[in-house]
Amino acid sequence: MKVVKFGGSSLSCAEQLAKVFQIVVSDPERKAVVVSAPGKRDAEDTKVTDLLIECAASYLQGKEDNEAFEAIVGRYESIAKELQLPGEVVEGIRASLLQLLNSDRSNPQKYMDAVKASGEDNNAKLIAAYFQFKGVEASYVNPKDAGLLVTDEPGNAQPLPETYESLYRLREHAGIVIFPGFFGFNEEGEIVTFSRSGSDITGSILASGMRADVYENFTDVDAVYSVNPNIIRQPKEIIEITYREMRELSYAGFSVFHDEALMPAFRAGIPVNVKNTNQPDKPGTMIVKERKLSNGPVIGIASDDGFSSIYVSKYLLNREIGFGRRLLNILEDFHLSFEHMPSGIDDISIILRQHQLSESVEEQIVQRIKEELHADDVKVQRDLALIMMVGEGMRETVGTAARASTALARAGVNIEMINQGSSEVSMMFGVKAGDERKAVQAMYEEFFAGVTV
Repeated sequence: MKVVKFGGSSLSCAEQLAKVFQIVVSDPERKAVVVSAPGKRDAEDTKVTDLLIECAASYLQGKEDNEAFEAIVGRYESIAKELQLPGEVVEGIRASLLQLLNSDRSNPQKYMDAVKASGEDNNAKLIAAYFQFKGVEASYVNPKDAGLLVTDEPGNAQPLPETYESLYRLREHAGIVIFPGFFGFNEEGEIVTFSRSGSDITGSILASGMRADVYENFTDVDAVYSVNPNIIRQPKEIIEITYREMRELSYAGFSVFHDEALMPAFRAGIPVNVKNTNQPDKPGTMIVKERKLSNGPVIGIASDDGFSSIYVSKYLLNREIGFGRRLLNILEDFHLSFEHMPSGIDDISIILRQHQLSESVEEQIVQRIKEELHADDVKVQRDLALIMMVGEGMRETVGTAARASTALARAGVNIEMINQGSSEVSMMFGVKAGDERKAVQAMYEEFFAGVTV
């Protein structure tokens, strides 16, 4: 039995939705279909979710945004007309959205969550109507009725343990289940959304709850690539990758999955198959618990910019009990989270997202570190990019860091810092943001030139 998820680009128009229908009915093992809201039809288009956010923001200010409202309904209407669906399908969407927009706004955060979630919810209803119109036994299932219970954290919901037992009952549901992604319900019966790429999270939760054999995630690429195709032309496709490798790459900038999305499937041991809606016969990428280490120490290279580092130096720092705790307490006082913390015997660096660190906050932090920790030197470096090499094979291969450093040196890229994860599955290099592209190209050439599998 398979759970299948389709992203916004796969559901952006009638033509794409017709492809989705053919994919689902071509395999009787595909029991549940998780859907996103309609995405962009082209580069200049706007996602339905973005239109919903715009519309809800206006209503929260006491203004009716008829233009955004009609644009939202118009997206569903154009799909329904091309698919020759009866008019009551769109009229139902129009009425429910209008009722939602005029609902209680006393809690703006929960109001926004409910409006955003309607993008997926209405699309699931439309898609279920299309399957029925085509003579296939299929039905829309509301997450509340299915028992998808989540924590009361708008925009960051987590599934409650009893959710999985409830979702298992969907195996007995007649026909194909059409399920909206992105949201669940708290114990009070209110809609609460997951974090970004929330439909991927829903698909993973549903696959785990229904104990699927495979979770298929359809998108608009043939596979997960070993590097960003905007940096390297026609990069190597990854045929098989482990959950841990995929999570590291997602965190470091890969856009195929949010780094949290795979956790329910990972815990349940369910393989994830990333496939292309436009070329469904291609094998795609399998994300598994273990793989054969057949393509060298590195399976992927990811990069992301927008980082800063706080470098702290103090003689005999390694002998000072509690230094790290007191340093992190200072960051906590300013509500700052950090990403990495490479250290030596006399120095330590804190890597954090730059948007958190205003000039005023930076000045206060530096002053407190000097005064409270009696540091010899404190420096803040801005505009850094992090290059992440990932691969289970690095644990068993000598000289990986040396190869990477040599490649960067040949390309004239200065390494600002190096940090290896304790799992030895990833290795991070900090470079100037302006060198990000050059650094990725150099490392790809070093580890993937000539690799054919």
